[in-house]
Amino acid sequence: MSRLLGGTLERVCKAVLLLCLLHFLVAVILYFDVYAQHLAFFSRFGARGPARALHPAAGSSANCSRPNATAPSSGLPEAPSVRPGSAAPVLPPCPDAPPGLVGRLLIEFTSPMPLERVQRENPGVLLGGRYSPPDCTPAQTVAVIIPFRHREHHLRYWLHYLHPILRRQRLRYGVYVISQHGEGTFNRAKLLNVGFLEALKEDAAYDCFIFSDVDLVPMDDRNLYRCGDQPRHFAIAMDKFGFRLPYAGYFGGVSGLSKAQFLRINGFPNEYWGWGGEDDDIFNRISLTGMKISRPDVRIGRYRMIKHDRDKHNEPNPQRFTKIQNTKLTMKRDGIASVRYQVLEVSRQPLFTNITVDIGRPPSWPPRG
Repeated sequence: MSRLLGGTLERVCKAVLLLCLLHFLVAVILYFDVYAQHLAFFSRFGARGPARALHPAAGSSANCSRPNATAPSSGLPEAPSVRPGSAAPVLPPCPDAPPGLVGRLLIEFTSPMPLERVQRENPGVLLGGRYSPPDCTPAQTVAVIIPFRHREHHLRYWLHYLHPILRRQRLRYGVYVISQHGEGTFNRAKLLNVGFLEALKEDAAYDCFIFSDVDLVPMDDRNLYRCGDQPRHFAIAMDKFGFRLPYAGYFGGVSGLSKAQFLRINGFPNEYWGWGGEDDDIFNRISLTGMKISRPDVRIGRYRMIKHDRDKHNEPNPQRFTKIQNTKLTMKRDGIASVRYQVLEVSRQPLFTNITVDIGRPPSWPPRG
């Protein structure tokens, strides 16, 4: 009995000894692993110039889920340095699928948004709202055109969200705010025609035109602001419509046409004074010229609208339904070829170019009934 007990005790002691030895080996391994990590961490601070550029700290990468990320935290490459007297580097084409996109974005309109903050967030945007990616050559040059009057509060939010989105999309673009002078009846489509012409005066290379209301912000940066083989409707799922397309022929909010497509439909109508109707007229023009509307997936084409009251002097157009029915008769005489306006001021701001124009007044409508 004593021999059996002694053997059992001996085996228990050996097992405990093996466990202690194993514990010691694990502690040694962990010690050297932590030491190596600390050595790598402190070696970063001793690295100079090129070494730091080639081996950035892991914690310095951006959180691109912030749609308003600044340049250092946006995940976008910085412009390559060029020695004086040397030729500029030849950049490769920008990828069709930009690698820095985030996807679904959190959009809110409650935080204060001074222009100074938006400017700090976008140091790569040049005077007049121009930008070109420093690491690749885009296939298109995009003019973003905004019809405008008395919406400074909305414009700050638009710039805050859209500049980082457009930069992540690797676009070469410019932002043009077309301001209607005076307090007369608003004419959205005519202002868009003016924006088309004035943008081309500044840069004849523009071959894609995005027409955007100032109160609409995309909720997904995979909704690429580019032009394709067919006219593009971007804002297909607004929050005010329950994130659904209100009707099949809806073409409002944010749309895009190439230069050739825009000229093919003779631009937009100039005779829609007041709210409503011009989008349906544009849809008719596209259909009548044999083109079709392309749209993103409904999960990507979601937009938030900044809530606001109806603008003064932008009351519903009482002639809109009659005009929509006559698009086929009017589109050849009413459009980009017939637009008349006077430029009053061109002001290049840090984040956009503002063009103030006098577009005249609507004709006197005959009394109804």
